[in-house]
Amino acid sequence: MIDTWTIANAISLILLVIQLPATAILLSRLLKGPSRQPPVAPQNPTPDILGCVSIVVPTLNEASRISPLLTGLSRQSYEVREIIVVDSRSSDGTPDLVKAAQQKDPRFRLITDDPLPPGWVGRPWALHNGFLQSSEASEWFLGMDADTQPSPGLVAGSIETAESQGYDLVSLSPQFILKYPGECWLQPALLMTLLYRFNPAGVNSEQPERVMANGQCFLCRRSVLAAVGGYTSAGHSFCDDVTLARNIAASGYKVGFLDGAKVLKVRMYEGALETWKEWGRSLDLKDASSRAQLWGDLWLLTSVQALPLIVILNILIFFPSLPPSPNPPFLLFGLNLFLFAIRFALLFAIAPSYDRTQAKGGWFFWLSPFADPIAVLRILLSALRTPREWRGRKYGRGIGD
Repeated sequence: MIDTWTIANAISLILLVIQLPATAILLSRLLKGPSRQPPVAPQNPTPDILGCVSIVVPTLNEASRISPLLTGLSRQSYEVREIIVVDSRSSDGTPDLVKAAQQKDPRFRLITDDPLPPGWVGRPWALHNGFLQSSEASEWFLGMDADTQPSPGLVAGSIETAESQGYDLVSLSPQFILKYPGECWLQPALLMTLLYRFNPAGVNSEQPERVMANGQCFLCRRSVLAAVGGYTSAGHSFCDDVTLARNIAASGYKVGFLDGAKVLKVRMYEGALETWKEWGRSLDLKDASSRAQLWGDLWLLTSVQALPLIVILNILIFFPSLPPSPNPPFLLFGLNLFLFAIRFALLFAIAPSYDRTQAKGGWFFWLSPFADPIAVLRILLSALRTPREWRGRKYGRGIGD
């Protein structure tokens, strides 16, 4: 009869074989962090960028949160030629807020997109319509989401960075505004799934299929966007920002994903449940990834983010007096303690990416490593399902039908 210790040794060896290669991949990515580019800083515009940017904002029932964006965009300077808000027939007063902003700033323009055609998701369809309506005299196209809060100098700083470093496309990671205990606990764990899978913001990927992007602030040369057909190649995608950025990178253009925490804030979702439902359904990035890449990423996340807490707790419960010798359970315990320590260290690295000044129970942020198994489970569930609803809009089997 096989004893418990023999079984524990066998299971430990299997887990070591699974986790060790994933740990090596994770470390190879994290070690690039110290060499990443500094955060984008706000800049004052210079005369050579006069009227060079068209901003497009897609909206659908955003009245409760669009005001900070409208105010922030109106504070951008003469580099902004026009601000086109593409509304998808909101019923909550969003168009009225845009019209009120237009009375104060004539650069605002409100249009309504055509009915959603088959095969399209609402957000890229609205952005594509805005692109088609934008001025051909603008050198840059900037897509922004209604939940963002841009600081003065955001647009000029982004253009200066793109121009000086030769980017054709730059997107920025924001500073997230947290307010409630549940989201302070869950949201950083979900964000960590991106950090584990991709290079840190400010470290460029040489492989188009590993490019990361954020559509909340998506600055692209208009000529490049025209060359790839606008948003048509990403029209089907629930992660259209990443899909489009990878298509642009695959076409030979230079794409950057940079830290924008100094110039951009965002209040994405209200509470943990909405964060789980709305953000979790797109974080798998399956619409921008091959099946092999998707399941490879799930293996990595399971190995280095979901398993450490589970393994540590199981060993402490079932082997509280584990002998300190180089046996498989002891080595497994050491490896997972190491991974858990890395996870806590990364909390300090991502802390500047969060605004917790308004948060109730903001200290739950420091407990987010204990939400890691749940976060990875959410990515797995999302990978197995095709979304049927997004921001209140329902989709059929043909996506846009």
